[in-house]
Amino acid sequence: MKRVFTLITAVLISAVSFAQTDAFKTWLKNGKGELAKQKFANKKLDKKEAEEAAIIIDSLWLQEQVRELKGEWGKMILTHDTLQLACAIRTFGMFPRDGRSLYISMHGGGECPKEVNDEQWMNQIYLYELPEGVYVAPRAPWNTWNMWHRKGLDELFEKLIRCCVVFEGVNPNKVYLMGYSAGGDGVWRMAPRMADKWAAASMMAGHPGNASQVNLLNVPFSIWMGEHDAAYDRNRLAKEKGAVMDSLETANPGKYIHSTNIIEGKGHWMDRADADAIGWMSQYRRNPYPKKVVWRQEEVLREHFYWLSAPADELRHGSTVIASVNGNSINIEHCDYSRLTIRLNDNMLDLDKKVKVYYKGKKVKSKKLKRTIANIYNSLTQSGDRSYAFPCIMEIELD
Repeated sequence: MKRVFTLITAVLISAVSFAQTDAFKTWLKNGKGELAKQKFANKKLDKKEAEEAAIIIDSLWLQEQVRELKGEWGKMILTHDTLQLACAIRTFGMFPRDGRSLYISMHGGGECPKEVNDEQWMNQIYLYELPEGVYVAPRAPWNTWNMWHRKGLDELFEKLIRCCVVFEGVNPNKVYLMGYSAGGDGVWRMAPRMADKWAAASMMAGHPGNASQVNLLNVPFSIWMGEHDAAYDRNRLAKEKGAVMDSLETANPGKYIHSTNIIEGKGHWMDRADADAIGWMSQYRRNPYPKKVVWRQEEVLREHFYWLSAPADELRHGSTVIASVNGNSINIEHCDYSRLTIRLNDNMLDLDKKVKVYYKGKKVKSKKLKRTIANIYNSLTQSGDRSYAFPCIMEIELD
C-alpha cells in the first residue's frame, strides 16, 4: 500500500499506543517495503491494539482508494480488464448519521441491438425514486441475454460499491440490489452469488434460470411479478421460487426472510407497483458476520464469502459449505473442499480464548489465535470491503 498522508492520518497515528507503535510509525514515514512483510506486522496484538491498528489501516486504505478510483468515478465509467460499466447516479434525501444507502438498479433488454439496451438503461435511470440514498443505474457491459450475470460483473459491482463508499458516503452495510426484466434475471443470480455484499435484494419480472436461493440465508429477498407475465414461464417460476423460499424459511426460522408479490391483472409491466420494494428493503441492514453461512458456488466461482475462503483450485459449480459460529466454536456441517480459511474478529467470538473447530461433530482444531496487523491488512486489501478486515485467520485441513 503506497503512503498518502493527511492530517487525519497523523492524528490517528498519535492515538495509537500498542507495542508496535514505533515500528509502525517508522514504516508509515519511510514507506519502505510491503506492510504485511514487516516483522512488526506479524507480532501478536491484544484486542485494543488490533482495533487501533485497524483504524489506521482503514484510513490508509480509504486514501489509496481515492487515488486509484477518482479518475474512473469522475468519468462514471468503471473498468475491469477489458470490460466497462457506465453508471448514472441520482442522490436523494438528507445525509443520515450512519451513512447513505446505495441501490444498484439493473436495466432490462438483453439479446438485442445496443440501441435497445441503451434505451432500457435510460428508462431504468428514472424508474424509481428514493426517500434517501444513492441510486445507481449501471449500463450492462454486454448486449446479451445474460448481460447481468456473466463473469467479470462481480469485480465491477465490487468496484462500484467501493466508489460509493469512498466518494458518496455510503454505508457498506446499506447496499441493496434490484433489477427489472433482464435486470431481474441478474438479481436471481447476483443476489445469491454476492450475498455477502447485500443488505437486501428485490427481483422484478425476471427469469431465475437454474439459480439456487440457498445462499440467501442472511439476505432478505423480495419477488415481484405480474400475474399475466407468462413469457418464458416467468409468472409460474416466480410462484415456484416463492414456495422454495417458504420452505427454506420454515426449515430455518428467522432466516431466508422474503416476500413474494404477484401483482394481479398485470403483465410484464407492473405499473410501478414494484416500487414498494424500496421501502421493504430499506428496513434491513447487512450483517457482515452472520452466525451461520450457507455458501454454494454458482456458475461464476468466488473464493471468498463472508468470513470463509475456499481454495481456488477446488472451486466447482455446486460446491457447498455450511458453517456456523456457536460460542467460541466453529461448526462445519458440510464442506466440499479439502481445506478452508476462516477469518475471525472480536465481534464474532472471544479471541482471547481458544477457538475450537468441529467438522461433522468431530473436533479438528483447538487453538488460541494471534491478532496481527498483517492479517488485518491482507484481509482488507483482498476483500476491498472495510467490514472484512479480520485480525485472525485460521487454516483448516479437512478429510
